[in-house]
Amino acid sequence: MICDTCANYAYDEDEDAYVCNIDMDEDEVVRFYTSPETECQYYRADDEYAVVRHQM
Repeated sequence: MICDTCANYAYDEDEDAYVCNIDMDEDEVVRFYTSPETECQYYRADDEYAVVRHQM
């Protein structure tokens, strides 16, 4: 998984670490980590210019 470029991957000051912002329940977390899929279904590219392109 490429979390470093995901918009849902943000720095949490309380944890003093980068974490995934997706709100998953315990069952979803287990499925996520044990799934044979290599693609994250919650991945969203961190595109800083998406808003600017939308305004054009």
